[in-house]
Amino acid sequence: MKSNTSLSQNNNTILNQTANTNEVLANFDYTPIEDKDPSLSEGHKMLYDREVPFELRLEDSNGPQEVASFETLRSKILIKEENNIPTQIRIELSSQNDLFFHFTSNIDEETYKVMKEKQKLTVDYDGFTNLLKKLFNNCINEPQSFIAVFIMQKEGTARLDFIQNIEYKFIELLSVDFVNSPDDTVKKQITYRYKSIKTKLELMQNRMKDISNIIKTKNPSLLLQIQKAPNKLHLTTKSGNS
Repeated sequence: MKSNTSLSQNNNTILNQTANTNEVLANFDYTPIEDKDPSLSEGHKMLYDREVPFELRLEDSNGPQEVASFETLRSKILIKEENNIPTQIRIELSSQNDLFFHFTSNIDEETYKVMKEKQKLTVDYDGFTNLLKKLFNNCINEPQSFIAVFIMQKEGTARLDFIQNIEYKFIELLSVDFVNSPDDTVKKQITYRYKSIKTKLELMQNRMKDISNIIKTKNPSLLLQIQKAPNKLHLTTKSGNS
């Protein structure tokens, strides 16, 4: 019993040390990388940047396709201001599965007035970004009740519909028009994404190397145990599932 207890305590210690190491590895300041995002090149400020589940549809002259695909899209909300007054709100949608998938919606105050009147919205222009963030978050947190449907036309335009499922019917909450981003914008985004991933990977590899060197100097046996811990966890998980 004592040996089992001791072994369990040692395993817990190793796991905790491994978790602490992982926490240190994840503690990076990516601000210098994110500041180079081409989405910010025209003076916009990032307000929202999350992965959101979408239902994707194609539409032609005969109407929407019956078969839809489901994909998580990176959804950004940006704002441009003058004297703390919003002059343009931009929404960008991109896909990890398709590097050339990039749609943009630019909404100024005049554009929003038309949207507000047509869709009977009660939110003013300066509160529109909060509405968008709330709707995106609802789609993430309550996917059974809130759906983001992105309908694409062959000529490059698209429409985003936020829909709420209230059991006995669907309610359309908001519709936003999009256009396929210009080739130059898409190219810049692809280049940025590649360089960003590469730089983050290099940072993490360097951090791991530094931590390994410190542990190797302070406690070589601990480093060996940490290196073996993931393999032990993997084997335990597999045997547990079987």
